[in-house]
Amino acid sequence: MKARAAVLREFGRPFELTDIDVSPGEGDVVVEVRSTGICGRDLVVWRGGFRNLRPPLVLGHEVFGVLNGEPVAVYPADPASKEFLPLGESRPGGYAELMAAPRENIIRLPDDDFYKYAAAACGVATFIHAARLAGVRRGDRVLVTGATGGVGIHGVQYLSRVLGAKVYGLARSAEKARVLEGLGVRAFTDLGFYRSEGRVDFVFEVVGGPTMNDSMLTLRDGGVMVLVGNVTGEPITIARPALLIMRELRVTGTAAYSRGEFEEAIRLIGEGVIKPFFRAYKLEQVNDAYSDIMSGRVLGRAVLKP
Repeated sequence: MKARAAVLREFGRPFELTDIDVSPGEGDVVVEVRSTGICGRDLVVWRGGFRNLRPPLVLGHEVFGVLNGEPVAVYPADPASKEFLPLGESRPGGYAELMAAPRENIIRLPDDDFYKYAAAACGVATFIHAARLAGVRRGDRVLVTGATGGVGIHGVQYLSRVLGAKVYGLARSAEKARVLEGLGVRAFTDLGFYRSEGRVDFVFEVVGGPTMNDSMLTLRDGGVMVLVGNVTGEPITIARPALLIMRELRVTGTAAYSRGEFEEAIRLIGEGVIKPFFRAYKLEQVNDAYSDIMSGRVLGRAVLKP
């Protein structure tokens, strides 16, 4: 069957809108896509940051839509992969009108407000997993960089509203900082805030290389940095190795979330615990969406709609 899709023909170049063949394999079902989130990982792929991938690609692993008249989510991990290889990289993803997905990845949604799940589910699930990995507890002081992006703005809500942590957020502008303040987050546009506020127990480093060395300065002795993402895809270097040694800091990565954590995120969003932030774009506006994300014009997640 044919479906309209945004195809990446060459890394770093605009997507091409064209018809593709959607060919379900054994064990697959065809989902009518209603909304797909544009993940920070997608931008790294678009830049050519994953050397194992080759165009043409139909990206999109944050997929929500309709199957047999019912609202569903598609759990993003390819079940054929031993590691967390997202759909949209191992097979065509959700930047399309239709998507062939493994039947075992289908999850029933509480309602058909597809945008809110596309905006927040991946980010919340990412923070659920990362917080468990790090051992964040009620009352802990946690800094989140990239706190107004699609992962960060939903992750800070999980940390504060569900875990009861005291959350500090790094924002790109004073205007975005005010949005974080409205969520109960202590927001700053400068990582030097620790000089007056004191150091934190954890840093959730969502941006990666561009902010990592400065955000490390905010950690208390024995503090933990969780590397959630590296948005530019560039190599990361530690500018002050002595800081790690003398303060006994720990740096750990967080790979991906489990199906159970993804389902927990969906539940929290459906119950209204997490407020979604997004800007919706039509599928044919995908290149505008990428431009807006990279220039910082999107608060929260950019989501596509066929």
